[in-house]
Amino acid sequence: MALRVPTRQIGKCGELLVQLRLLLAGVESAPMTTDAGIDLVAYSPRRARPTTIQVKTNLNPKPAGGTGRPALDWWVPEKCPADLIACVDLSQEQVWLFRPREFARLAQQHSGGRHHLYFYPDAGVGAPAAQAALASRFHRYLAEARIPALF
Repeated sequence: MALRVPTRQIGKCGELLVQLRLLLAGVESAPMTTDAGIDLVAYSPRRARPTTIQVKTNLNPKPAGGTGRPALDWWVPEKCPADLIACVDLSQEQVWLFRPREFARLAQQHSGGRHHLYFYPDAGVGAPAAQAALASRFHRYLAEARIPALF
């Protein structure tokens, strides 16, 4: 029987995975103790200034829209107070990093003061006709590719 992971723990796992990626790249980070839309503060000696990060986490892809095909998705407020948005997929231990304006531009939906970005984790059987929603489109935003430029 699989254990149910509470939402709070899913979020904490996402934050820890982002911290691990940063630390492996030589960037220190610390969690915020308040919930003001900023989850981590990172500091790189190379940039000599703090960078704030909002972390959004998926435990697994979930059935999407009318297709029911598993997708990853994240909702972020239009007025995100953080310098960066980290989108996490715990099932594959992947992290994507976006500047808020990038997230807004790439998001497929804008509703209720929030941006909604989603994509399908692979291009396997039953891939959607709109190839724009495939994970391969977002490889350049993976943490491993972005951290050297952002920090």
